[in-house]
Amino acid sequence: MPKPGPRTTYKYTDKFKATAVKLSQLPGVQSNDVAESLCIHPLMLSRWRKQVREGLVMSKGIDLDSETAAELKRLRKLEKAHKRLLVEHQILKKAIEWDSKRKQTSSSSSTITKKNSR
Repeated sequence: MPKPGPRTTYKYTDKFKATAVKLSQLPGVQSNDVAESLCIHPLMLSRWRKQVREGLVMSKGIDLDSETAAELKRLRKLEKAHKRLLVEHQILKKAIEWDSKRKQTSSSSSTITKKNSR
């Protein structure tokens, strides 16, 4: 068991904060995704967004790398496709299970009928 002690705190530059806020404001990008990709808590990003709105952190003059923005959009699109595929996979598994149970019950009842007809 680790010893209790002071928690590690990180200092982020205003440039880092402003860049994170700009990334979170891109269309089609969720704040949680940005926070996760930057390894920060979503509430911290929320606080930074508020600071930018209030003018405590200056975001002017911070240009986003177009490659980074495109990558973030691509990641979001892939995550949506992945979720959809997971749902489809679960539906197919249930359909296969249901069909195999239906075949088992119908085949056992047909063998009983054959035995009684002889």
